[in-house]
Amino acid sequence: MREFTNPPLALPAPVGGLADVVFRRAQEDPLHIALGRKDEQGEWRDVSSAEFRDEVLALAKGLLAQGIRFGDRVAIMSRTRYEWTLFDYALWTIGAQVVPIYPTSSAEQCFWMLYDAECTAAVVEHEDHAMTIATVIDRLPHLRQLWQLDADPVPALYDAGAAIDDDVVHRHRQAVTPDSVATIIYTSGTTGRPKGCVITHGSFMWEADTVAEYWEPVFHSKKGDEAATLLFLPLAHVFGRMVQVAGITRGVRFGHQPQLNAAALLPDLAAFRPTFILAVPYIFEKVFNSARRKAEKEGKAGPFEKAVEVAVKYAEAIEAKAWGIGPGPSAGLRMQHQLFDKLVYAKVRAAMGGRLRNAMSGGSAMDRRLGLFFAGAGVQIYEGYGLTESTAAATANPPGRTRYGSVGQPIPGVTVHIADDGEIWLHGPNIFQGYLNNQKATDETLHDGWLATGDLGSLDEDGFLTITGRKKEILVTSGGKSVAPGLLEERVRDHPLVAQCIVVGNDRPYIAALVTLDQEAVEHWLAMRAKPQLTPSELVRDADLETEVRRAVVAANTLVSQAESIRTFRILAQPFTEEHGLLTPSLKLKRKAIETTYASEVEALYRA
Repeated sequence: MREFTNPPLALPAPVGGLADVVFRRAQEDPLHIALGRKDEQGEWRDVSSAEFRDEVLALAKGLLAQGIRFGDRVAIMSRTRYEWTLFDYALWTIGAQVVPIYPTSSAEQCFWMLYDAECTAAVVEHEDHAMTIATVIDRLPHLRQLWQLDADPVPALYDAGAAIDDDVVHRHRQAVTPDSVATIIYTSGTTGRPKGCVITHGSFMWEADTVAEYWEPVFHSKKGDEAATLLFLPLAHVFGRMVQVAGITRGVRFGHQPQLNAAALLPDLAAFRPTFILAVPYIFEKVFNSARRKAEKEGKAGPFEKAVEVAVKYAEAIEAKAWGIGPGPSAGLRMQHQLFDKLVYAKVRAAMGGRLRNAMSGGSAMDRRLGLFFAGAGVQIYEGYGLTESTAAATANPPGRTRYGSVGQPIPGVTVHIADDGEIWLHGPNIFQGYLNNQKATDETLHDGWLATGDLGSLDEDGFLTITGRKKEILVTSGGKSVAPGLLEERVRDHPLVAQCIVVGNDRPYIAALVTLDQEAVEHWLAMRAKPQLTPSELVRDADLETEVRRAVVAANTLVSQAESIRTFRILAQPFTEEHGLLTPSLKLKRKAIETTYASEVEALYRA
């Protein structure tokens, strides 16, 4: 199949902007719990729709008092926290445009985004961020204001705007239309300088309405309960921003968690007890690997692996029945599943708060087996696909009809087209307006309303999309063999000891790989084998560890032909990090930067 369209559920909004729902919800149900917010003691407290409306209104007045005007661009540089959402909606209320900046951005990256967007003000999280911007302030003639969240600027802004009449704010809000620009989100910049994606209020509203309407049953752990989610995705990323907008739009209670790591996240999941979450595959991998390590420490590695096998088979049987190609789980499989539900699966669910039954995953591809395990363990993961340019989700697996290993069908109202060269093209009301100040890049990406994504994929007979790679990442060996590295890299990463993998081989005689290690998993592996703790340089030379990684490479090679297989690899002592310029803020590999940094290691892979 070359093209598939799902009929729309939501029509584009004829009037209004993103902030309107805050005021509408407060009027309709003022006591509804809109958000959860941690107090100074670390306890979660409720924020009602009326309270949030009042805070947004007071902050909007303060921003007006400080000179922020309709159409001004204001940057927010922070981790995911309550104040981000508050500033987002206050700025949208007065028609300002928000420019998210990743909190880990360098001074030059900050400069480019603030300069290109001509930001008049910025909100930063702490003093380090303020100092980062201070180093480039002399090159930012438009920047007039800087607020630091850790210095608690909100009460002072409330006071500054106290004399402004509410009607002044509402006149600004009523001037916002669906065609008004809501945000400029800069791409991660894997292949060059970040480009600012211009996204309107209308695109975000349509996206949120569609996702909330179609996947509403997924938001609940059981019928009739109150939907709640913990937002830990970066709000600087379009995926996290869509979660925020959809949550406010649909009245889903949500809280903020600023740290995207298992050690900080798992305790908050247990305390907040969400009914569903939206995450990236990395989170689910961490939960799974943590459960496996715990089982190994308790001497239950064998039963855990058996439980994984049963969960996968059970989910496969459910999937086959849903598609009319199987009878469902056998009686024996159901008995095994029931046993392991008490011994293993319930503990996995408890680690995520206990109420979680559904999740949505995006940002990168999820291994089919991992998705099957979680489904068999009682947490259904709906994998999707989208870009900043498509205002987050463009496709997703629909409720009740998951096809594991795919990123689902187009969301209602979106069309997916596969071009002659395999590139995925998208069309729908969620497509962005173009790149700020970059007509050349806009013309290369937008074609009569169609978004050329740069990703490669295929559609099956039911309109389910599978991602096969990126056009710019295809490697061509010196023998002329084209290789998509993504599939190999993902399979190598399936090994619990592997953190990252990058496949190389462009203009080389064969394919090779650089591999980094998961430090926490390695420490556990050493302890379980009574090995002494090794330094990073000693680890990469450990013969047993090399054997483990080789198993991962051999497993990956079973997926491809011999000409596409990884012939050799090297284990690196340090992971690829954003701080060293080797990852984007959304944790994607910067291939050219990695190959440049590790040029000698790559050369060594091809020495006779």
